[in-house]
Amino acid sequence: MFNISSRLLIGATLALSAFGLQAAETTLKAVSAFTQDAFFSERFHAFVEKVNNEGKGILQIHVVGGPESIPTFEVGNALRSGVVDFANTSAVFHANLVPEALAMTLTDRRMSELRENGGYALMNQIHQDKANMVWLARVTDGLQYHLYVNKPIDKAELKGFKIRSTPVYLALLRTLGATAIQIAPGETYTALERGVVDGYGWPSVGLLDLGWQEKTKYRVEPGFYNVEVGFFMNKNSWEKLNDEQKAFLQKQVQWVESLNEAELERGEQEKRRQEDAGVQVLTLSEEAATDLLNKAYQAGWDNLHKVSPKNAKEIERLFGKDPA
Repeated sequence: MFNISSRLLIGATLALSAFGLQAAETTLKAVSAFTQDAFFSERFHAFVEKVNNEGKGILQIHVVGGPESIPTFEVGNALRSGVVDFANTSAVFHANLVPEALAMTLTDRRMSELRENGGYALMNQIHQDKANMVWLARVTDGLQYHLYVNKPIDKAELKGFKIRSTPVYLALLRTLGATAIQIAPGETYTALERGVVDGYGWPSVGLLDLGWQEKTKYRVEPGFYNVEVGFFMNKNSWEKLNDEQKAFLQKQVQWVESLNEAELERGEQEKRRQEDAGVQVLTLSEEAATDLLNKAYQAGWDNLHKVSPKNAKEIERLFGKDPA
């Protein structure tokens, strides 16, 4: 029979074991750069739900909100400083911190290739060094940006246009002769309504979520670049995770990136929905389309070499078009 001392010892051991299990669970504070019902939040919500369902006792994610909590262009600073641990965002919104991140949009290479050829490792390290961030996942891959305008064009020129911009197509807009104005997504509808801008750059998806089709006349074809939305973590928060938690999170990342292929058809469906909502298609001639694409990629890579002369050559080797 156990004596009282033995029972106390066993009880204390069980209590400490239970405490250890409870202490092992970490909760990450997360934010999205996009509104809750936006297309670019869908994958994030699915990821959070899966992590929280499968990660009990290991890892949980608490979403504090979207742009109403932290403005879109401030998410990078919040992540760098540790105000939040985790973010669903696009690197174009923190290009002021990591200008090299624009290559993540310029690339035509899929994420699987970037993980294999060293491109992911390089960009992840640059994020860690410059912004105290870890690049965890890419959750869009293969979707394109488009120019949306309220005055017709027939060539790759926007002289006299005021266009809502983000850093990703700032160089292109300047090359096309447009006046580029940086405006957060949540403020763009009003800017269109008041004539502050004549158009904007935006992906093939997500436009109807914001209601912009009501103030948009034309979508220009062809599209260009590769829309990038991803998951980023504060580096300190990542390093505080134990091996089990890191392995668990990386397993969830593999799952979420496996869903990217389905987006390509979704992009075409969204274009048709835009047209049904009254957005007309402006298809440039073959010559004008080639001119637009040449200018888009030339402007993008030229800008990268300008803002990051130290890293640009290696980044373009890994993220640029395959010479073969």
